[in-house]
Amino acid sequence: MSITEISGSFRIVKQSMNWHCSSVVLAAFILLVSFGIKWIVLPSIPSTSPQTIRRLYERSLRLNSKFENSTHLFLQEARLKPATNSYVDAKFPNVKEQSSSVHLENATILMLCRNWELPGVLKSMRALEDRFNRDYHYPWVFLNDANFTSEFITETSAMATGKTFYGHIPPEEWNTPGYINETRYHESILNFTKNDVIYGDSRSYRNMCHFNSGFFFRQKLLLNYDYYFRVEPGVQYFCDFQMDPFRLMRENRKKYGFVISILEYPDTIPTLWDTVENFLTTYPSYLHENSSVAFITSKDPIGPETIIPKGDSPYNMCHFWSNFEIGDLNFFRSKEYLDYFNFLSRSGGFYYERWGDAPVHTIAASLLLDRDDIIHFEDIGYMHPPFYTFPDSASLKIGKRCIVPDDQRNIDILPHSCLPRWWKYGAGKKFLREYFHEEDYLQ
Repeated sequence: MSITEISGSFRIVKQSMNWHCSSVVLAAFILLVSFGIKWIVLPSIPSTSPQTIRRLYERSLRLNSKFENSTHLFLQEARLKPATNSYVDAKFPNVKEQSSSVHLENATILMLCRNWELPGVLKSMRALEDRFNRDYHYPWVFLNDANFTSEFITETSAMATGKTFYGHIPPEEWNTPGYINETRYHESILNFTKNDVIYGDSRSYRNMCHFNSGFFFRQKLLLNYDYYFRVEPGVQYFCDFQMDPFRLMRENRKKYGFVISILEYPDTIPTLWDTVENFLTTYPSYLHENSSVAFITSKDPIGPETIIPKGDSPYNMCHFWSNFEIGDLNFFRSKEYLDYFNFLSRSGGFYYERWGDAPVHTIAASLLLDRDDIIHFEDIGYMHPPFYTFPDSASLKIGKRCIVPDDQRNIDILPHSCLPRWWKYGAGKKFLREYFHEEDYLQ
């Protein structure tokens, strides 16, 4: 029976029955139409038996197993190019086995932050704990120029896998020094604001840069540590670390580590290099005989798209982006660095201009350290808005479980990156092999 015939029959019945009976007929009609449509529209769809479903499931397991085996074979056969220009197998550690007998260095993870930054703080903590610290449980040190709230302490201590410590920065180490001329300072603020210099109107930003340049390593909570890992709110880590950067630093006698190197804004540091030259004139013996001064002064093109900063300053504006840095606290506590910072601070440039801690740290490391004391962590995936860095090796991405944003370009290959200049004039390019401690990491 067609749908038309069914509808005609229904009209005849409806006319001959009362309202109560029509409701029953209507329900029956809906059922008939439903089955009719199923018979007309879906005759070609067979029923699937439990046995068929089971066979499909077992086949999917076999296919998945084959894929996993091929992926494992690919990783075993993957070859990375180390610094020696020979080839070795790419091997990745068994994290579960390594975590049971992990060796810890005298180190801490450090974050300078405010209470209102708690969401970004938790985001950064979660990323670093998942990618690194869950297997080591290094302590966290939080610093603030105000007291931390109970909410901040509760939520950060819950997010950390290691102990957490909270420090209040003394006003004399955070606030603007008394030797800064306030009239001159306010005049510079007006000038920087007029010229739309980034953070040019911010006193708190200047206080932060001054503190990070000369006081963070003097905080009571840090005095007993040898190494720090600087973390900022709202950053991301794209790949598993699969090595302890603190141990790498100690075993290889590294004193400063970075992931991104870019150009500084020239308008923020117009007289910084002049001040540095005056410092070197006063302390000529502090310039290391194997320094990487050429890294921060060379202006020769490296590649067809190299950006060369304009201006007469010998400083080429290259600096290590200090929102990520892993360093030896004893370097910053050294007489050489303290003399360097005090010289810069007394000049007033942190406030009369807007000197950032990144170029200050970079120039210090480039002048005072052996170039081989500095390391680029080339296989750490990291993001601080607006820049991204991540390993390009396919085997590294797979083996380190990297999740790299599809719509972002690696800062390392862009024209305003200084990384190629570091490879040429700094410590060169390092490779994955030297990161692994054989008895702990290689299977």
